[in-house]
Amino acid sequence: MIRLLRELEGRLEAAGLPKGEAWDLLALATGLPRKTLLLRLREPPPPGSEGRAWELLAKRLSGYPLQYLLGEVEFFGLPLKVAEGVLIPRPETEGLVELALSLPLPPRPRVLDVGTGTGAIALALKRRLPEAEVWATEVDPKALALAQENARRLGLPVRFLMASLTGGLGELDLVVANPPYLPEAYRKVAPKELSFENPLALYAGPEGLSVARPLAEEALHALRPGGYLLLELAPENARLLGEELRAKGWEEVRVLPDLAGRDRYLRARRPAEKLEGEEGPLAGP
Repeated sequence: MIRLLRELEGRLEAAGLPKGEAWDLLALATGLPRKTLLLRLREPPPPGSEGRAWELLAKRLSGYPLQYLLGEVEFFGLPLKVAEGVLIPRPETEGLVELALSLPLPPRPRVLDVGTGTGAIALALKRRLPEAEVWATEVDPKALALAQENARRLGLPVRFLMASLTGGLGELDLVVANPPYLPEAYRKVAPKELSFENPLALYAGPEGLSVARPLAEEALHALRPGGYLLLELAPENARLLGEELRAKGWEEVRVLPDLAGRDRYLRARRPAEKLEGEEGPLAGP
Protein backbone atom coordinates (compact mmCIF):
# COMPACT_ATOMS: atom_id res chain seq x y z
CA MET A 1 0.00 0.00 0.00
CA ILE A 2 2.98 2.28 0.41
CA ARG A 3 3.29 2.66 -3.35
CA LEU A 4 -0.36 3.67 -3.62
CA LEU A 5 0.04 6.13 -0.74
CA ARG A 6 3.04 7.80 -2.42
CA GLU A 7 1.18 8.05 -5.73
CA LEU A 8 -1.80 9.67 -4.02
CA GLU A 9 0.50 12.11 -2.22
CA GLY A 10 2.18 13.07 -5.49
CA ARG A 11 -1.11 13.72 -7.27
CA LEU A 12 -2.45 15.82 -4.41
CA GLU A 13 0.75 17.84 -4.09
CA ALA A 14 0.82 18.49 -7.85
CA ALA A 15 -2.73 19.88 -7.57
CA GLY A 16 -1.75 22.23 -4.74
CA LEU A 17 -3.55 20.20 -2.07
CA PRO A 18 -2.03 18.95 1.21
CA LYS A 19 -0.36 15.61 0.56
CA GLY A 20 -1.38 14.51 4.06
CA GLU A 21 -4.90 14.04 2.68
CA ALA A 22 -3.59 10.89 0.99
CA TRP A 23 -3.83 9.10 4.34
CA ASP A 24 -7.51 10.04 4.61
CA LEU A 25 -8.26 8.88 1.07
CA LEU A 26 -6.43 5.60 1.59
CA ALA A 27 -8.21 5.01 4.89
CA LEU A 28 -11.57 5.59 3.20
CA ALA A 29 -10.67 3.35 0.27
CA THR A 30 -9.48 0.45 2.44
CA GLY A 31 -11.89 0.88 5.34
CA LEU A 32 -8.92 0.80 7.71
CA PRO A 33 -8.25 3.34 10.49
CA ARG A 34 -5.14 5.44 9.94
CA LYS A 35 -3.34 3.75 12.85
CA THR A 36 -3.94 0.34 11.27
CA LEU A 37 -2.78 1.64 7.89
CA LEU A 38 0.54 2.65 9.39
CA LEU A 39 1.11 -0.93 10.57
CA ARG A 40 0.03 -2.48 7.28
CA LEU A 41 1.60 -0.13 4.75
CA ARG A 42 3.92 -2.80 3.35
CA GLU A 43 1.00 -5.13 2.62
CA PRO A 44 -0.82 -5.06 -0.75
CA PRO A 45 -4.04 -3.02 -0.86
CA PRO A 46 -7.21 -4.99 -0.01
CA PRO A 47 -9.14 -6.17 -3.11
CA GLY A 48 -10.95 -3.31 -4.82
CA SER A 49 -9.43 -0.61 -2.63
CA GLU A 50 -6.95 0.70 -5.20
CA GLY A 51 -9.70 1.51 -7.69
CA ARG A 52 -11.73 3.08 -4.91
CA ALA A 53 -8.74 5.22 -3.91
CA TRP A 54 -8.42 6.60 -7.44
CA GLU A 55 -12.16 7.36 -7.54
CA LEU A 56 -11.89 9.28 -4.28
CA LEU A 57 -8.84 11.15 -5.54
CA ALA A 58 -10.63 12.18 -8.74
CA LYS A 59 -13.53 13.51 -6.72
CA ARG A 60 -11.18 15.43 -4.42
CA LEU A 61 -9.28 16.91 -7.37
CA SER A 62 -12.60 18.14 -8.79
CA GLY A 63 -12.87 20.39 -5.72
CA TYR A 64 -15.13 18.17 -3.65
CA PRO A 65 -14.34 18.96 0.01
CA LEU A 66 -12.41 16.34 1.95
CA GLN A 67 -14.79 16.85 4.90
CA TYR A 68 -17.72 15.68 2.79
CA LEU A 69 -15.78 12.61 1.67
CA LEU A 70 -15.00 11.79 5.30
CA GLY A 71 -18.55 12.62 6.43
CA GLU A 72 -17.28 14.11 9.66
CA VAL A 73 -15.29 17.04 11.00
CA GLU A 74 -13.96 17.82 14.45
CA PHE A 75 -15.10 21.14 15.89
CA PHE A 76 -14.07 22.29 19.36
CA GLY A 77 -13.35 18.67 20.25
CA LEU A 78 -16.74 17.43 19.02
CA PRO A 79 -17.08 14.94 16.12
CA LEU A 80 -19.77 16.44 13.89
CA LYS A 81 -21.42 14.81 10.90
CA VAL A 82 -21.27 16.92 7.75
CA ALA A 83 -23.06 16.53 4.43
CA GLU A 84 -22.97 18.14 1.01
CA GLY A 85 -25.01 21.33 0.89
CA VAL A 86 -24.47 22.17 4.57
CA LEU A 87 -21.80 24.64 5.67
CA ILE A 88 -18.60 22.96 6.88
CA PRO A 89 -17.53 24.30 10.30
CA ARG A 90 -14.24 26.23 10.02
CA PRO A 91 -11.42 26.68 12.54
CA GLU A 92 -12.12 30.44 12.63
CA THR A 93 -15.52 29.70 14.14
CA GLU A 94 -13.86 27.91 17.04
CA GLY A 95 -12.49 31.35 17.92
CA LEU A 96 -16.06 32.63 18.06
CA VAL A 97 -16.93 29.92 20.60
CA GLU A 98 -13.88 30.80 22.69
CA LEU A 99 -14.96 34.44 22.77
CA ALA A 100 -18.47 33.44 23.80
CA LEU A 101 -17.07 31.38 26.67
CA SER A 102 -15.03 34.35 27.86
CA LEU A 103 -18.07 36.62 28.28
CA PRO A 104 -19.41 37.46 31.77
CA LEU A 105 -22.67 35.57 31.30
CA PRO A 106 -25.10 34.84 34.17
CA PRO A 107 -25.02 31.42 35.91
CA ARG A 108 -27.78 29.93 33.69
CA PRO A 109 -27.53 31.91 30.48
CA ARG A 110 -30.10 31.82 27.72
CA VAL A 111 -28.13 31.53 24.46
CA LEU A 112 -29.13 31.57 20.79
CA ASP A 113 -27.02 30.36 17.85
CA VAL A 114 -28.44 31.89 14.66
CA GLY A 115 -28.10 29.90 11.43
CA THR A 116 -26.74 26.85 13.21
CA GLY A 117 -25.82 24.71 10.16
CA THR A 118 -24.37 21.46 11.57
CA GLY A 119 -25.11 22.74 15.08
CA ALA A 120 -21.41 23.40 15.69
CA ILE A 121 -21.61 26.59 17.77
CA ALA A 122 -24.70 25.60 19.75
CA LEU A 123 -23.37 22.15 20.58
CA ALA A 124 -19.90 23.40 21.53
CA LEU A 125 -21.44 25.96 23.88
CA LYS A 126 -23.82 23.41 25.40
CA ARG A 127 -20.91 21.03 26.03
CA ARG A 128 -18.92 23.73 27.83
CA LEU A 129 -21.93 25.41 29.50
CA PRO A 130 -24.18 22.50 30.49
CA GLU A 131 -26.29 24.78 32.71
CA ALA A 132 -27.11 27.07 29.76
CA GLU A 133 -30.43 27.02 27.92
CA VAL A 134 -29.18 26.85 24.33
CA TRP A 135 -31.39 27.55 21.32
CA ALA A 136 -30.51 27.36 17.63
CA THR A 137 -32.34 28.64 14.55
CA GLU A 138 -31.94 27.50 10.95
CA VAL A 139 -33.88 28.07 7.71
CA ASP A 140 -32.51 25.09 5.76
CA PRO A 141 -34.36 21.83 6.56
CA LYS A 142 -31.37 19.66 5.60
CA ALA A 143 -29.03 21.58 7.88
CA LEU A 144 -31.54 21.55 10.73
CA ALA A 145 -31.99 17.76 10.47
CA LEU A 146 -28.20 17.31 10.49
CA ALA A 147 -27.82 19.56 13.55
CA GLN A 148 -30.52 17.61 15.38
CA GLU A 149 -28.77 14.34 14.49
CA ASN A 150 -25.46 15.68 15.80
CA ALA A 151 -27.16 16.74 19.03
CA ARG A 152 -28.67 13.27 19.50
CA ARG A 153 -25.35 11.53 18.79
CA LEU A 154 -23.53 13.72 21.28
CA GLY A 155 -26.27 13.67 23.90
CA LEU A 156 -26.44 17.47 24.06
CA PRO A 157 -29.93 18.94 24.61
CA VAL A 158 -30.17 21.99 22.35
CA ARG A 159 -33.53 23.44 21.34
CA PHE A 160 -33.75 23.78 17.56
CA LEU A 161 -36.16 26.03 15.67
CA MET A 162 -36.92 26.17 11.96
CA ALA A 163 -36.83 29.96 11.85
CA SER A 164 -34.84 32.87 10.50
CA LEU A 165 -32.62 35.14 12.58
CA THR A 166 -33.74 35.24 16.24
CA GLY A 167 -36.96 33.30 15.56
CA GLY A 168 -39.07 35.50 17.83
CA LEU A 169 -37.09 34.51 20.93
CA GLY A 170 -36.50 36.99 23.72
CA GLU A 171 -34.91 37.43 27.13
CA LEU A 172 -31.60 36.19 25.70
CA ASP A 173 -28.21 36.71 27.32
CA LEU A 174 -26.20 35.97 24.18
CA VAL A 175 -26.92 35.93 20.46
CA VAL A 176 -24.03 34.36 18.58
CA ALA A 177 -23.74 33.68 14.86
CA ASN A 178 -21.50 32.87 11.96
CA PRO A 179 -23.88 34.35 9.38
CA PRO A 180 -23.29 34.29 5.62
CA TYR A 181 -20.88 37.18 5.03
CA LEU A 182 -19.30 36.86 1.58
CA PRO A 183 -20.25 39.53 -0.97
CA GLU A 184 -22.15 38.22 -3.97
CA ALA A 185 -19.32 39.16 -6.36
CA TYR A 186 -17.01 36.67 -4.62
CA ARG A 187 -18.88 33.80 -6.30
CA LYS A 188 -16.92 34.52 -9.49
CA VAL A 189 -13.55 33.90 -7.84
CA ALA A 190 -14.49 31.51 -5.02
CA PRO A 191 -12.54 28.24 -4.61
CA LYS A 192 -14.17 25.21 -6.22
CA GLU A 193 -14.85 23.73 -2.79
CA LEU A 194 -17.42 26.41 -1.97
CA SER A 195 -19.66 25.36 -4.87
CA PHE A 196 -20.62 22.22 -2.92
CA GLU A 197 -21.86 24.17 0.12
CA ASN A 198 -25.20 25.95 0.42
CA PRO A 199 -24.79 29.43 -1.14
CA LEU A 200 -27.39 30.79 1.29
CA ALA A 201 -24.93 30.00 4.09
CA LEU A 202 -22.07 31.80 2.31
CA TYR A 203 -23.23 34.87 0.38
CA ALA A 204 -25.04 37.90 1.76
CA GLY A 205 -25.76 40.56 -0.82
CA PRO A 206 -23.50 43.17 -2.46
CA GLU A 207 -21.54 43.99 0.71
CA GLY A 208 -21.85 40.72 2.58
CA LEU A 209 -24.01 42.31 5.30
CA SER A 210 -27.56 41.55 4.16
CA VAL A 211 -27.97 39.00 6.96
CA ALA A 212 -25.76 40.47 9.70
CA ARG A 213 -27.47 43.88 9.62
CA PRO A 214 -31.06 42.66 10.19
CA LEU A 215 -29.75 40.11 12.68
CA ALA A 216 -28.18 42.89 14.75
CA GLU A 217 -31.45 44.84 14.57
CA GLU A 218 -33.44 41.87 15.87
CA ALA A 219 -30.83 41.03 18.49
CA LEU A 220 -31.12 44.51 19.98
CA HIS A 221 -34.69 43.63 20.97
CA ALA A 222 -34.22 39.90 21.62
CA LEU A 223 -31.44 40.39 24.16
CA ARG A 224 -31.96 41.23 27.79
CA PRO A 225 -30.53 44.61 28.82
CA GLY A 226 -26.81 44.01 29.12
CA GLY A 227 -26.88 40.95 26.83
CA TYR A 228 -24.23 40.31 24.19
CA LEU A 229 -24.16 40.01 20.41
CA LEU A 230 -21.20 38.09 18.97
CA LEU A 231 -20.66 37.70 15.21
CA GLU A 232 -18.09 36.25 12.86
CA LEU A 233 -17.69 38.50 9.81
CA ALA A 234 -15.46 39.17 6.84
CA PRO A 235 -12.50 41.36 7.93
CA GLU A 236 -13.55 44.23 5.69
CA ASN A 237 -17.02 44.37 7.29
CA ALA A 238 -16.34 43.87 10.98
CA ARG A 239 -15.35 47.50 11.58
CA LEU A 240 -18.05 48.86 9.27
CA LEU A 241 -20.85 47.06 11.11
CA GLY A 242 -19.21 47.96 14.43
CA GLU A 243 -19.48 51.65 13.60
CA GLU A 244 -23.13 51.19 12.66
CA LEU A 245 -23.88 49.44 15.96
CA ARG A 246 -22.24 52.25 17.95
CA ALA A 247 -24.44 54.73 16.11
CA LYS A 248 -27.51 52.70 17.10
CA GLY A 249 -26.63 52.80 20.79
CA TRP A 250 -24.85 49.49 21.35
CA GLU A 251 -22.20 49.54 24.07
CA GLU A 252 -18.77 47.92 24.43
CA VAL A 253 -18.50 47.48 20.67
CA ARG A 254 -15.21 45.77 19.84
CA VAL A 255 -13.68 44.23 16.73
CA LEU A 256 -11.46 41.27 17.62
CA PRO A 257 -8.87 39.40 15.54
CA ASP A 258 -8.66 35.75 14.57
CA LEU A 259 -5.48 33.72 14.99
CA ALA A 260 -4.11 35.16 11.74
CA GLY A 261 -4.56 38.70 13.07
CA ARG A 262 -7.46 39.55 10.73
CA ASP A 263 -10.48 41.53 11.98
CA ARG A 264 -12.90 38.62 12.28
CA TYR A 265 -15.24 38.94 15.26
CA LEU A 266 -17.61 41.69 16.35
CA ARG A 267 -18.72 41.88 19.96
CA ALA A 268 -21.33 44.33 21.24
CA ARG A 269 -23.47 44.71 24.33
CA ARG A 270 -27.04 45.87 24.49
CA PRO A 271 -27.41 48.90 26.77
CA ALA A 272 -28.23 47.98 30.35
CA GLU A 273 -31.21 50.33 30.35
CA LYS A 274 -34.47 49.41 28.62
CA LEU A 275 -34.92 50.69 25.09
CA GLU A 276 -37.23 53.62 24.47
CA GLY A 277 -40.82 52.41 24.29
CA GLU A 278 -39.99 48.97 25.64
CA GLU A 279 -42.42 47.72 28.28
CA GLY A 280 -42.07 44.68 30.50
CA PRO A 281 -40.16 41.49 29.71
CA LEU A 282 -39.39 40.60 26.11
CA ALA A 283 -41.58 37.92 24.54
CA GLY A 284 -40.32 34.51 23.50
CA PRO A 285 -40.68 30.78 24.13
